[in-house]
Amino acid sequence: MNFDLNEAVEILERTPRTLEVFLSGLSDGWLECNEGTDTWNAKEVVGHLIEAEISDWMPRLNIILQEGENQPFPPFDRFAHLQKNSHLSIDEKLMEFQMLRKQNIQRLLEAVDPIEQLELTGLHPDFGTVKLRELLATWVVHDLTHISQIVRIMAERYRADVGPWAAYLGILNRSLPK
Repeated sequence: MNFDLNEAVEILERTPRTLEVFLSGLSDGWLECNEGTDTWNAKEVVGHLIEAEISDWMPRLNIILQEGENQPFPPFDRFAHLQKNSHLSIDEKLMEFQMLRKQNIQRLLEAVDPIEQLELTGLHPDFGTVKLRELLATWVVHDLTHISQIVRIMAERYRADVGPWAAYLGILNRSLPK
């Protein structure tokens, strides 16, 4: 096992800044492009990350700490962000994400003893018994997944424009999500 809470926090702390540096000030062409029908653009991905900060990670962490497997996690609506705050600019979304993440990291570090509590369990509605360590590792990999997704979306925007060089650009040589 490789999970280490301090290392996890290193990524969790950097995600909002990474996205701010990468997305702030970009034109709508970059922020609103997607990979096709029923896929998200960069602004929607940031909205999804905000929704997860509110409705997923910390509520589930609290259930594990307070209820264990006595209370299953409520389902997380992965698409709830599409109905919320779509009018906000990317900078407003990035600011909200940064504020929520900062609060959640502080709450995480105050609530979790990495020696005593990482093996505590909760009850996921689809997976059954899960460990706190697994939830926290998933939070980190979720961030990395969506950073990767944003980069992929943006590369896809220029797929036709790179011409024959597409053969050498690994990010363009994969199957698109369905």
